[in-house]
Formats: sequence, C-alpha cells, structure tokens
Amino acid sequence: MKMDIPADLIRFLQRSTRVAALTGAGVSQESGLRTFRDSQDGIWKQYRPEDLASPEAFARDPKLVWDWYAWRREAIKGVRPNPGHHALVEIEKKIPEFTLITQNVDGLHRMAGSAKILELHGNIQRVRCSECGTFTETWGDDTESVPCCESCGGILRPDVVWFGENLPRAELEAAIQAARNCDVFFSIGTSGAVQPAASLAFAAHNKGAVLVEINLDPTPLTPKADFFLHGKSGEILPELVRMVWGTDGGL
Repeated sequence: MKMDIPADLIRFLQRSTRVAALTGAGVSQESGLRTFRDSQDGIWKQYRPEDLASPEAFARDPKLVWDWYAWRREAIKGVRPNPGHHALVEIEKKIPEFTLITQNVDGLHRMAGSAKILELHGNIQRVRCSECGTFTETWGDDTESVPCCESCGGILRPDVVWFGENLPRAELEAAIQAARNCDVFFSIGTSGAVQPAASLAFAAHNKGAVLVEINLDPTPLTPKADFFLHGKSGEILPELVRMVWGTDGGL
C-alpha cells in the first residue's frame, strides 16, 4: 500500500550505517497473537498472568506454571510472522550495523529470518534448568511432570524473564550499546512503559540518534520522536523498505 513516508527520513536511512530497532507486543499482535495480559482463556481465566510468571509461583507450583507456558507455546504454533517481521529482516540485510532488540518472547522474529536479535525478555520456545542454568530447545513430552535437566537433574523452566527477575545482563548491555551508537533508532509497536527497555530510545536520543516511532497510539516517547509514523508496522515497514531501497525483499 502507498503511504506518506517523510522524504527526510528516506534520505537519512539511505545514508545510515548503524540502526537499532526495538519491537514490542504490537508487532506480534499484527500476527494475531494476543498480548501477555489478554491471553488468558479456558481454565486459565481464573489466574492473573502476573500470578503465573514469577519465581515465587514456580517455587509454589512448578507444574502449574509449566503447563501454562506449554499452553502458550501451543497458542503460538499457529501464528506466523507478518510483513513487519519480514521487513525488519530486509533492513538487517541493507544496514551494515543493524541490531534488533525485542521485548517479545514468541520467537516470530527468528522465524522470519532475523539473525541479529537481542531477546531482552527471553524466548518461550527455549527452556533452561532452574538449578544449573543449562539451556535447551528440546525436552521430554511427559505431560504428567515437569521435565528435568539432563545435566544435573534440576527441573526445567521457561527461558523467559519473570516478574522480579533482572533482564539477561549480556543482552541488556548489548542493547544499551546499540542504542548509544546508532544513527537511527526505531521504536515499533511498544508502549514505552516497560523498563528498562523503554529507556533505550531515550538513550539513543541523548546521543543524537534520529528517533522513529511506529505505533497505533502515541506513547511517552512520541514527544521526543523525530518521526511518528501512525499505523501498523506490518504496513509501514514494508513500504519504508520499498521507498528507501527500492525493493520489497520478497515481502
């Protein structure tokens, strides 16, 4: 679809070599995936997500928490990346130093083909040992108990950041570095309210980066943005790719 992409933004991206992008739940919603707090259904309606996504909840009832995440993984199976995901893959191919930072845990960016990803909140498709920290993407299919680590025998847990836990240090430090060093910083489909990810755009702004926000609604970042592109990322990003680089990248 044809839309109004500012000429100044097009020219700036054409000469930019360092770009960082932060994506949030709005990008996944465009693939039909419900948000974390809107995802409860069936037997899970009786629980608040916050009551199932914490170390305390896992310590209290690991099987309950494991089953909830198993249910969420099943819900993701039928979801596919949308044109916005694929456009970010194309931008990665065009920009020498591109960093994709995501708050989403669904793995859709990887499914689309993005390679340079910092998953600040983890990935629901992976698990790790609650004792020794060993990661794995495969585990037994026994539904009667929580699977155990093959290395130490500890029970496995989802590789996601729960309430009360810190973000993975290496990913956060890399995200801060990318924000401070980029020419352009995209904030896409995120409310700008979840810290510390929300501070990345301001870090980029303070270092002189051009801020581009793509969202359906204004956020706390909007007054600082150099360009606010109102609408769906799945429509705006593919058009941006076409206008900046003259290609649809297979979109």
